[in-house]
Amino acid sequence: MRARLDGAVVAVTGAAGGMGKSHCVRMAEEGADIVALDLAGTDLDSVVDAVSRTGRRCVSAVADVCDRAAMAEAMASAAGTLGPLTAVVANAGVYDTPGPAWTVATADWQRALDVNVTGAWNTVSAAAPHLADGGSVVIIASTAGTRAIATAAPYSAAKHAVIGLARTLANELGARGIRVNTVQPGSVRTPMIINPQVFARLCPDIAEPTEADAAAVLAARNILPVPWVDPVDVSNAVVFLVSDESRYMTGTCVPVDAGLTEKV
Repeated sequence: MRARLDGAVVAVTGAAGGMGKSHCVRMAEEGADIVALDLAGTDLDSVVDAVSRTGRRCVSAVADVCDRAAMAEAMASAAGTLGPLTAVVANAGVYDTPGPAWTVATADWQRALDVNVTGAWNTVSAAAPHLADGGSVVIIASTAGTRAIATAAPYSAAKHAVIGLARTLANELGARGIRVNTVQPGSVRTPMIINPQVFARLCPDIAEPTEADAAAVLAARNILPVPWVDPVDVSNAVVFLVSDESRYMTGTCVPVDAGLTEKV
């Protein structure tokens, strides 16, 4: 049986850990060659190794999504090595809970916008000249892009903006047959959620909340009786949006959130 992404070349930002590494490996399992992009000091070698074990090629590059020139250089180099890009997955993001909006430091606000919004814009801008007609752009948004998260105003504002960016890009790139969609994860079992700071925010009445304490709070927010999804659940949606199976989908938001968005 032919792999769903056989022969595809896909660039992924924030590739070294969490969801990013999962996206890289899952797409490689479906036949894609991978361009793995992340910051200096991240474990890109482990991504290259994991992709290589699937039998696919992987090139890595150190590039900050906030640096448009660096992203452009990385995308051009990757296309020169592996060929025109079939897709780009703008996955890099940061999530902080600095407190009520009026107490947020300017630096915290700006960091959320720089990475989550400008980073996505830089990523697609850098990839667009190297994207084959009929390709795909996937931007990892969040359920915070359609609903509020108290104490995380910078993140929520940024993810709302990302969805608007994706819809605009869908209109701009549609003439080339390039589709642009977002995936909206809810809570995902990665270090972005599984850490003491988030546990403390979720369980303010518990002195030293555990993962189990946080899981109980998060599960109560979802329709399905689980606290979070796994990275591969998000990656499966990414594979679908990159593949021809979604060939007539563009400008859409695909939630992978255990029913968080629709919970009443």
